[in-house]
Amino acid sequence: MEIIDKALEFEQRKHTFKTTSERIESSREVKDLILSLNAVYKENKDPEIMDLMKRLTVIKQKIEKRLKGRP
Repeated sequence: MEIIDKALEFEQRKHTFKTTSERIESSREVKDLILSLNAVYKENKDPEIMDLMKRLTVIKQKIEKRLKGRP
């Protein structure tokens, strides 16, 4: 599965973003990965895919928290 390989590679990548545009790009990328994995999960019902989606969601939430800033 190509999408699973991309998701695993994204998960292993270092997540230090210097600019806001880099954060936005990676947030969009991880969102696309999660949605693609969800489509695969609907067909297979593989619990490993669900675990991967959960881990990517945590990364996405951290990126978006940093984008929104502190109140």
